[in-house]
Amino acid sequence: MNETSMTRREMLGSVAAGTAVTALPVPALAQDTTKEIAVALVGGAHIHTPQYVEAMRRTQGIKAKYAWDSDTVRAKRRAGELKCQAVEDLQVIWNDPEIAAVVICSETTQHHDLVLAAARAKKHMFVEKPLGSTAKESFAMAAAINSANLLFTTGYFMRTMREHLFLKEQIALGNFGKITRVRGSNCHSGSLGGWFDGEYRWMADPKIAGVGAFGDLGTHSLDILMWLIGDIASVTADIKIVTNHYPNCDESGEALLKFQNGVTGTLAAGWVDVDNPVTLEISGTQGFASIIKGQLFYRSQKVKGANGSKPWNEFPSTPPPPIHQFFDALAGKAHDSLVKPSEAAARVAVMEAAYKGARTQSWVKVTQR
Repeated sequence: MNETSMTRREMLGSVAAGTAVTALPVPALAQDTTKEIAVALVGGAHIHTPQYVEAMRRTQGIKAKYAWDSDTVRAKRRAGELKCQAVEDLQVIWNDPEIAAVVICSETTQHHDLVLAAARAKKHMFVEKPLGSTAKESFAMAAAINSANLLFTTGYFMRTMREHLFLKEQIALGNFGKITRVRGSNCHSGSLGGWFDGEYRWMADPKIAGVGAFGDLGTHSLDILMWLIGDIASVTADIKIVTNHYPNCDESGEALLKFQNGVTGTLAAGWVDVDNPVTLEISGTQGFASIIKGQLFYRSQKVKGANGSKPWNEFPSTPPPPIHQFFDALAGKAHDSLVKPSEAAARVAVMEAAYKGARTQSWVKVTQR
């Protein structure tokens, strides 16, 4: 089971239980494999770091040279996993001309300084989501990355799911007619199961993670909604603590979204759900789609056989997971699925507005830059 078929709930559950997550598929880079591309791990705090470490270790043509973390013990552990050198001084990485790229998996509050430093050093970068804690920081990072003309992507793996790719094609073809509303949901039982009790406790501290459960999980479904439908003009939300397992950390939320093109959307996310069967709905004047328990049901007046009575099974080919798209891009192979820095920043801006809307019980305009 790879990242495109494994749900985030399954991935996190495996990590929380202390079991190994099945390794991602390993494509060979489009290059002369006698010359490896040197990369560095900059921060190894995120719960998905073990997957990226495994990808760095197993991808042909990639050589991990350094590992850094603000926690020196963790830096040494990640270096051991990567069989590379642990460094305490980031300048070693920034000043090494052999280092082509960095994989940033630090605490979210460290992203701003690390990304700006990487941009100054002209290092291509994979940055785990969310890009930043605030819209202002995130747009500044996006501007720095773009100004330096660097390759970038982040961990929005849902873009590689075949159902989402198919729906994007159908929307582009106009097979939904006029889309009126969309719904996205991404929930698991992380608070109920204490998934963040140990090493990853910081992810349940909004002062370090930037967001709580709603922002952490919701950003994935938000990315899909925006990728499919477009930018969001304004938002309001109800975001709340339920069990207080992680004090002062929200655990559940629902947002109401007004897209710039007039579509109305809703977004649900949280860590206190025992099930999440319906992950996406799209409703239009000539079509309707829903993803239920991982199966796509599709009805369109414009598509032969699309009557919604049984799961749809005709899908486009899928790209590799984001980290491998990034490695391929380093080797000169273009990937249309790379997330743009401006896209990553825009998701942070919507989330920031949603949290403000929840606090003020009002509609909030989304920062657009």
